[in-house]
Amino acid sequence: MTKAKDRGLTEAAELLAKLQQTLPTEVAGALTPVARAADAEGWTLYLVGGCVRDLALGRDLLDVDLVAEGEVHSLAAAAASALGGRLITHREFGTVTLEVEGARIDLAMARAESYARPGALPRVQPASIGEDLARRDFTVNALALAISGPERGILLDPCKGWADLRRGVVRVLHPRSFVDDATRILRAIRYAVRLGFRLEAETRILLQRDVSYLDTISGARVRQELLRLLAEERPEAVLLRCQQLGVLPALHPALTFDRELAAAFRAARRRAPLDPGLCLALLGTRLSPQEASAVAHRLALTTRERRATEGGAALGCEIAGLAQARLRPSQAGARLEPYPEVSLHGWALVAPSPTLRRRLRRYLDYWRYVKTDLDGRALERLGVARGPMMGEALRMLRAAKLDGRVHNRNEEMAVVRSFLAGGGRSR
Repeated sequence: MTKAKDRGLTEAAELLAKLQQTLPTEVAGALTPVARAADAEGWTLYLVGGCVRDLALGRDLLDVDLVAEGEVHSLAAAAASALGGRLITHREFGTVTLEVEGARIDLAMARAESYARPGALPRVQPASIGEDLARRDFTVNALALAISGPERGILLDPCKGWADLRRGVVRVLHPRSFVDDATRILRAIRYAVRLGFRLEAETRILLQRDVSYLDTISGARVRQELLRLLAEERPEAVLLRCQQLGVLPALHPALTFDRELAAAFRAARRRAPLDPGLCLALLGTRLSPQEASAVAHRLALTTRERRATEGGAALGCEIAGLAQARLRPSQAGARLEPYPEVSLHGWALVAPSPTLRRRLRRYLDYWRYVKTDLDGRALERLGVARGPMMGEALRMLRAAKLDGRVHNRNEEMAVVRSFLAGGGRSR
């Protein structure tokens, strides 16, 4: 037995031991019946890709990805029957998802992929585990650990991913990788930042050479990759790297990210988990309204996501007016009220002056919640007619309270009587 094989068996044994120690109880409980079903059929079941990578790096495993050489539905069905779980079948890709309480396991038939053209979804066909690993995105994701069957305890590493794990590099498997699927450009940067790795030198050259192929990817697929990026622990670091490598302008020429926005992301994360809408609103603060609409169209954003992005851009047109020193709270509130809350939160993080940031925070934390002591019924009893006059009276009262001109019910009543005396017009 060669030294390399000895080393591979040792690494596999260590990974199997880690697997038992680190899997959440619910996931381990779901995995056991699947492995037993594979053993009963004499099949080798492989833990693959990011699961093996994260296991080797000591990272948490929340979901489990398994591959077998053959139809996996029967294995999943046997496990679902034993566990009382639910199966979700994706026949076009030969995959099955087993869901049981607190756990999710994805089983896939080993497959090869081919691309009719750059950016197209792959055509898949059954293949060996070796071919399956060879079609993956990066070497560190092209690892397979046999957890059942005759090959149990074997670590497959045809692309030298284990060495790249030790070196801390993200490397593509072949020179056309980004051409075939340009979403790998975003994934390469996302993995590098998440794992604290660097892009291997040739991979970086290929990435920058092929960045224009992002144009071949549909808006819906780009949106999904962007949302995954924004869900990272440090999305600002990924976005800064995307900016440095020319990836953001390749998605849309108007998209940009800088260190000020990165600081805003960090400040937002210190308060609460980052909401994707807030991230998009912050990106919108660097866009004109026309650019924001174009970006939203390119990324196929949902209505809510579009409003956040476009709101961030539109509010930028109000910033100079909102900075006026003599602007009353009621006037500021009237200007801010039409905008999505998430866009207001975004500008409260990046507004160009402390005064403006305080004004935005005051609106978010207090002004928008201010209510008058008198309501519509009380105004009606004082003689205010329903309809436009009522609306004008309520707006006038609220403005007076925001601006500190009334402090209690009696003062509000005096303002209403003055309003009626003036013919129902505010002064």
